[in-house]
This record gives sequence, structure tokens and C-alpha cells, in this order.
Amino acid sequence: MLDRTAISGCAAISDCAAAPGHAFNSDNELPAEQTRAWIELSGAALRHNVSLLGSLLPEGCELMPAVKANAYGHGDLLIAEELQEIGIKTFCVACVEEGVKLRKAGIEGTILVLGYTCPGQFPLLLDYGLTQTIVDYPYALSLQDYPASSTRFHVHIAIDTGMHRLGERYEHLEKLRAIFRMDHLQVDGLYTHLCVSDSHSQRDEDYTHGQIRAFYQTVGELKVQNGSFPKLHLLSSYGLLNYPDFCEDYVRTGIALYGMLSTKKDTEDCPLSLRPVLSLKARVACVRALSKGESAGYGLAFTSTRPSRIAALSIGYADGLPRSLSNGSSHVLINGRKAPVIGRICMDQTLVDVTEIPDVNAGSVAVIIGRSGNLEITACDLAEWTGTIANEILSRLGERLHRILLEPCRPKRQF
Repeated sequence: MLDRTAISGCAAISDCAAAPGHAFNSDNELPAEQTRAWIELSGAALRHNVSLLGSLLPEGCELMPAVKANAYGHGDLLIAEELQEIGIKTFCVACVEEGVKLRKAGIEGTILVLGYTCPGQFPLLLDYGLTQTIVDYPYALSLQDYPASSTRFHVHIAIDTGMHRLGERYEHLEKLRAIFRMDHLQVDGLYTHLCVSDSHSQRDEDYTHGQIRAFYQTVGELKVQNGSFPKLHLLSSYGLLNYPDFCEDYVRTGIALYGMLSTKKDTEDCPLSLRPVLSLKARVACVRALSKGESAGYGLAFTSTRPSRIAALSIGYADGLPRSLSNGSSHVLINGRKAPVIGRICMDQTLVDVTEIPDVNAGSVAVIIGRSGNLEITACDLAEWTGTIANEILSRLGERLHRILLEPCRPKRQF
């Protein structure tokens, strides 16, 4: 169980002794000052967010951080190990490969696979001690009938209460009871997912309460048939904030753990002072002059209306920078000033206008997400500019970006 005493004061944990600027590189290669583009992670911000979220939990409830999709683009190994250092013992991932990666890196405790694992990968569940979601009744049968299942599979049953994505429908009580009776399955948990818990419209709140009632109705019916009962969980980040009375045994914290909510408005309205964990930076590769009337980039999409100076940044859409941020629809920060994106964002480079910014040279740092001087760009800003949510912006950040953990809880090995 999560150590609440440790979590509530984790920002001041005595063994967090590394200097504030000390970096732990996920690639075990070059430090930030020698890379083209990189991500900086604030261990202090992560611990702060864990402390805030943990303070909302009732006794007996634990955080189950979602470290799927490379921990929402932050770096699953760096994030999971930092969380484990401060007492987190339960994690959830999207697929078996993500769980295996964590185990190979030494992450202990429960790792719940939220998604589908194909039968050919069932041995990985057993070999690495992973807990698998039952996505429906036929899937439970495939696990039960797996020929090599001399050891029981640990599972959580997903109950479909209205999202209609994964899970056995809550009305199918006989099928759910049958899953409990399968001798090759150890049912450790029951959960559902609230699909509109982020919304405050009357329609969506009514729908969410209907999902909650359906879940507890099903739990009650199953308890009648089965003496001891597994752990329960039905809340994620928005659920914790909007429906805290239903925390149960676990809360699957995702986007809030990383210091924001899905939209700029939700983040600004959030009663918690969450701190963004991630900053995204890139080097200026070169700076050149354009005469009035000269064009630049693919399709000559930008034409200078004045004598200009433009800089090429060593980052592009292959690193996860949305191409829709091209040609005046966004900016980056350099030397505490805004540098508008010009032309079309390329696979590996991005052009920005630095005419109004002094002292920009090859090697200068551009901030795509994060602070520079008194200015800040958040993942929510990028999401707003591109018509999506912060979850997508973060989770699409590419693998070739170096990820560096600053202010770790304690010095640890590099990945």
C-alpha cells in the first residue's frame, strides 16, 4: 500500500539529496548540452503532484499511476522508477510489451495490462508476473483454455458500464460469475471506466452516475456469490477530481500525475496546484538572413515581407511536433522571447522567425514546451493550437528525444 506519510511530504524526503540540476539520462549517452533535442523531467514536480493527488485518497486507497504510452511521452522507466522510490507499488500499462519493459528494468509490484494481449503473448504474462485485464467473456475463456496455463493468470475483470469499449457488460452476471469460477484465473480486481467524468454537463453527470450505479450493482450481485472479494477501481484523473467519493482500492491517475489536465481551461480551473513535469527543448542548428520577398521551406509556404533572420531548429514532426503548428499558427521561446514558427514543419527541422530576438546563434536553446524567461508554453497550449488534448501532444513525443530526469529522489542507475 502507498505510504501516505511518505507521499504527503515527498517533496522534502531526506534522501532526495541530488543537486537540483543533476540529470539522469534515459539513454545513458550524451548530456543535454550535447544533444539536438531533448525532454527535461522535473522529479520535484512529479513528487509534488503525487503528494497532492495522494492527499485526496481515503484510507486504504492507493494511486495506480498510468505509465502507458511511455508514461504519456515522459519516459516510462524514468517515471516508474522515480514513483517506486517514493512508495508507489501499483502501475497500469496499455499492453504486455510495456509491462515487460518495466519488469526488465526492475520495477516491482502489481503491473496491470489494461488492453488486449494476444494468445501468443500469454507466456509473457506468466514469465513477468503481469496482471491481465479480462476484456470480455470469450477472452477469459481463451486464458482459461491456454494449454500452458499450469500457473494461474492474475487478472482484473473490466466491466462495461456504458463506455462500450472493453469489458464484459455489467448485465451479464452469469458470464461474470463464470469467470470467477475459472480455475486458471486468479481474479484480483474488478474495474470500470467512466467515459464522461471530465464533463460537468447535466447529461454527462447523469450518465456518469448511471455508470457508477451499474458498477456497484454488479459488484453487489457478485459479492453474494463469492465470499472474499477482489480490489475495486473506477476512477482516473478526472474521476478523482469530480467524483472523489468513489475512490475504492485504486485510482488510475494519468494526465494529472504529469501536472495538468487535458485542456487549458480544465487545468486553469483545477483546484489543485499541479506542476508540469515535462519540458521540451531543441537546439538552433543555424541562423540565416532572408531578403524581403524570399521564401523558405517546403512548398515555399513562407515568404518574408521584410528583411528577416530565421533559425532552423533541430526538431520536427518525427519527434512528435504536430505539423499543424506550421506557418504562423504557433511559436517557440528563445531567450525569453516568442519566435513564430514559419513555413511547414519538417520531419526533422522547424523554421522560426528570430528577427526580433537578439543573440540567437547555432546552439541556442529553443523551448517548445516549458519556460524561458517570464514566458511559458504548456502542452495544453499546443493542444489548443492544434485542436486536440494535452494527452495526445505528450504521448506522441518521439523515442529519439533524449529524456533527462532533473532533481531525482535519489541517485539511481541510468536506463
